[in-house]
Amino acid sequence: MSSNPVAETVSSLMPRAKEELTALVAFKSVADFDQFPRSESVGAANWIASALRAEGFQDVDLLDTPDGTQSVYGYLPGPEGAKTVLLYAHYDVQPPLDEAAWATPPFELTERDGRWYGRGAADCKGGVLMHLLALRALKAHGGVPVHVKFIAEGSEEQGTGGLERYAEQHPELLAADTIVIGDAGNFRVGLPTVTSTLRGMTLVRVMVDTLEGNLHSGQFGGAAPDALAALIRVLDSLRAEDGSTTVDGLASDSAWEGLAYDEEQFRRDARVLDGVELIGSGSVADRIWARPAVTVLGIDCPPVVGATPSVQASARALVSLRVPPGVDAGEATKLLQAHLEARTPWGARVAVEQIGQGQAFRADTTSPAYQAMADAMAVAYPGEEMQYAGQGGSIPLCNTLAALYPRAEILLIGLSEPEAQIHAVNESVSPEELERLSVAEALFLRNYAAG
Repeated sequence: MSSNPVAETVSSLMPRAKEELTALVAFKSVADFDQFPRSESVGAANWIASALRAEGFQDVDLLDTPDGTQSVYGYLPGPEGAKTVLLYAHYDVQPPLDEAAWATPPFELTERDGRWYGRGAADCKGGVLMHLLALRALKAHGGVPVHVKFIAEGSEEQGTGGLERYAEQHPELLAADTIVIGDAGNFRVGLPTVTSTLRGMTLVRVMVDTLEGNLHSGQFGGAAPDALAALIRVLDSLRAEDGSTTVDGLASDSAWEGLAYDEEQFRRDARVLDGVELIGSGSVADRIWARPAVTVLGIDCPPVVGATPSVQASARALVSLRVPPGVDAGEATKLLQAHLEARTPWGARVAVEQIGQGQAFRADTTSPAYQAMADAMAVAYPGEEMQYAGQGGSIPLCNTLAALYPRAEILLIGLSEPEAQIHAVNESVSPEELERLSVAEALFLRNYAAG
């Protein structure tokens, strides 16, 4: 990184940032209180609130949102007449999945091969530290030149919309000229990237019932309708032979215009096993940024160990459907529900329950804030030009903020580049990316204030 005072200050702050990220990662802040204690999320929220107070933030508060979680808010006043920037991250994390599969404990930040491993290190507790580092660097060199609103969401990973509903009920709270969402990531390590589109999502639970109770498979199998087999059939109907998503009535032929994603690079990023084909048609970018994608997230059925010779009376699954910009998530939910009901075989009873939903997002990349960010990233990443990429994931809050504040400019940056393996075992963050993006954000705030 080229030498400049802001970059030098961020570099000097990195040991402290590692200590703080270690403390924050230690909270098992999964916003599913049937699996993880609420106290872990409360602890993480209080940690962030304390950090904001230490930086001089005012009106720091833990907001009780309608989904039963808390978001952390703070306000840092800038010079009179300055613009207002909202900085966003989330402190809730995905469950660690199989803890035994982690090379090191998921809630203990561990350095290995130049990366810091731990659940939430990149998604998105690292984003909290990125914002703090940028503000600290500016305070060391003349002060923060804008008014800053800071919001750390407590249930982004659950998709339950707590902060969205709270923002709608208190529209003045998060109003800003520009919003920086710190929950995206570079296309690859070292390539500065802003995310210009996000897919929306819907999450449904499918329940299939066929019998009053399980039956002996030897006595009744062959004629008794098996609920698990019926569920497998209906789930299989969501994919074409090549693996493309096929929901009746939902278009799946859009094309991505922008940064290309090399197929071999994608295979490496996704860690696809040798000989295993990619699914779908069109370019990789088409498939992951511009088209719908269905994923079966889980199935309730007997585990192999301890299974009995029984015809199953009931089975259920959790199904996620990602939808690209231009597709209304509510309409996609209706189409998915109708498809599942129509494709369930043998007259089995089926119930589809919506669990979560979020709209897709498309940014206005022609706005002045994007030029300010491009100039900042050119300094933080010497020799590299800022790129525009899509992201297959969803951040439902983006559309809520865009609707509430139609004049606000929204930028998405962050630490979730492919090597971070977010949502998977052995999630990690690149400390170099944390450092560079913190510098970029600090310089962006300075550029934007002067623009």
